[in-house]
Amino acid sequence: MRTDATGLDQLAEWHAGDRRSLTAFDERVITARYRPGHRQAVVEGDAGGDERSQLWLLDLDGPVARDRSMVQALTDDPSTVHHLAGMSPDGHRVAILSNRRDRVAFDVRLLGLDGGEERLLYDGGGWCQPASGFSPDGRWLSVLRPGPRPMDNDLLLLDVATGEQRVVLPHPGEAAVVGAPAWVDATTLLVSSNLGMDRHALIRVDITTDEATVVLARAWDVAGWTSPNGRTLLAVSNVDGSSAGELFDAQTMAPRGRLRLPDPDTVLAWSHLLPDPLVADYGCVVATCSSPSMPPDVWRLRADAPPEPVTQRPLEVDRTRLRRPERHTVTSADGLAVPLLLYRPIIPAGAPPPPAVVLLHGGPEGQSQPAFSPVVQALAARGYAVALPNVRGSTGYGKRYYSLDDTTRRLDSLLDLAAVHGWLTHAGLDPARVALWGTSYGGYLVLAGCAFQPELWAAGVDVVGISDLITFLERTADHRRAHREREYGSLSTDREFLAAASPLRRADAIRAPIFLVHGANDPRVSLNEAQQLVAALKSRDVPCELLVYGDEGHGLAKLANRLDAYPRAMAFLDRVMKRT
Repeated sequence: MRTDATGLDQLAEWHAGDRRSLTAFDERVITARYRPGHRQAVVEGDAGGDERSQLWLLDLDGPVARDRSMVQALTDDPSTVHHLAGMSPDGHRVAILSNRRDRVAFDVRLLGLDGGEERLLYDGGGWCQPASGFSPDGRWLSVLRPGPRPMDNDLLLLDVATGEQRVVLPHPGEAAVVGAPAWVDATTLLVSSNLGMDRHALIRVDITTDEATVVLARAWDVAGWTSPNGRTLLAVSNVDGSSAGELFDAQTMAPRGRLRLPDPDTVLAWSHLLPDPLVADYGCVVATCSSPSMPPDVWRLRADAPPEPVTQRPLEVDRTRLRRPERHTVTSADGLAVPLLLYRPIIPAGAPPPPAVVLLHGGPEGQSQPAFSPVVQALAARGYAVALPNVRGSTGYGKRYYSLDDTTRRLDSLLDLAAVHGWLTHAGLDPARVALWGTSYGGYLVLAGCAFQPELWAAGVDVVGISDLITFLERTADHRRAHREREYGSLSTDREFLAAASPLRRADAIRAPIFLVHGANDPRVSLNEAQQLVAALKSRDVPCELLVYGDEGHGLAKLANRLDAYPRAMAFLDRVMKRT
């Protein structure tokens, strides 16, 4: 499984609680798949955060691979992208998504691991992305292909032998998300989808007849995974950002119990090297768990026994000082209810109202969840209240909610930011000292708030954010442009609006000091986005600082860089909000 114990995501094995490192590269491991029947794994990684991934074959019984020259290269074209899309059940073939033929489209290729032969399986266009890999019998390979609208995709099944293509739950007249398949048997699968619904439910599909039946719907979005034999289903509900897990008989949907979790605010994720989250007797789930006071670790979860840690990283902080969030709802100017998490600092009795930082998630198709966040806890330890709103456009609250900021409705999100600011006053915080902090699309909202609402915000921290929607779309990676235009608007038809919604075009209105962080190799939001804003602010004598990391891409993957950037950003907030 992956671990960042060394400060950078690498691979390791755990045996009886002991960790054995498998890789010690100077670049991150993005994902990996175990090769069945062999003590090997296929590893995906990039260079300097450039996201032009390559693949290697790693010997799990060999010495620690300290350099990529020690592992067998399966791809070797650093000018193009190669994603790991699945490992065949017999361990003979790996599926690869690559844009080497067309920089905009990702083809599906099968690569033999014994002889090295490669075969093109799909070249139908689109920014295809990995799904759950091969079906258990090895006949089908699943990939996700974007549709023509925002938050719209097809689940595509490819017959490995013939190249036959099948779309699961086709929806030509509706934007809908269809998730990766969870196989019950050779002809039956379960998918999480919001087709015809506002929320994601689990749908059973017979691929021989295309018959589809909703088998599990909850008040919140539900996703599902099946055991290797297809008999056990794990269903996980996203309950306002926290996870709730249930086990079912996958054939009959008879309930088998609710998972016992290590924390009421647990957020579940999966470890990449496990062939399936349901292992052993298929009543046990192995998953990565996190909570506000619990950094991510792998746990063994059951319905009939307490959770057991598989890995436990040392926590060099007194857990009693870690803050837990309050859940609130803020009413926006148009009546929209906006969910919000608020972490309050420890404040002595009689102290004045503390300052606040509004932390904005990226995406925009993302969600702020009560998972462990060193940034949140560090800000709270410095005396800041930290608010994490899920403004319109966030996922986890239904199809209608996440569509409310699409294209020309982009600036409606500012109604939510204004409502959050007003609510913080009633929550006992200092309205004159409220800063914005965000990464990626969250960075765009930071800059938009400071440009369109200059009277509200005392400072901004922008990490790899967008300053101009036009230059962002013009410079983003080729394969990303068409996909992002569906969300933000088209360069050909919406250019006037894109300009009007760009913070850079209103830089003369910004008066809040801005701290910017960017990776030099960012393929999504180019470094130019930060540089052009800094030039505009400096020409108007607005205080700003820019940190550029030459070995990073879209975000900060390396612990050393995070330990440099985030304390400096917090010290910047202290200075400009007159806390020191």
